[in-house]
Amino acid sequence: MLKLGTHLGTIELTSGYLSALIGHAAAGCFGVVRMNPVGATQGVRSAVLKKDAVDSGVRVTVPKGSKKVIIDLHITVSYGVNVTAITDSIRNKVRYAVESETGLDVEEVNVFIDGMENG
Repeated sequence: MLKLGTHLGTIELTSGYLSALIGHAAAGCFGVVRMNPVGATQGVRSAVLKKDAVDSGVRVTVPKGSKKVIIDLHITVSYGVNVTAITDSIRNKVRYAVESETGLDVEEVNVFIDGMENG
């Protein structure tokens, strides 16, 4: 849970909301085939449910003493697309979505390409 203090009070964001917001933004980018589970929890959930959750492939961290978030994304891309263009597009779209919807500052958006498929 992230807490944001404003002049009107405190806003609390759950990690589920933030991960879903980021997952929707990243999955909607051109060239992204799917988001890949990261970590044991997402891997087991994906195997048991036999489908990917919207927050699959998303890891959000907030360093101690910082008010900025670091976002890690694990994706599979379409074969034959420009990887640099895809990653730049994802970084920009995710940063914009998080900053405009939540007011949080994004320090980094790290995109890890785990594979490619004909898509």
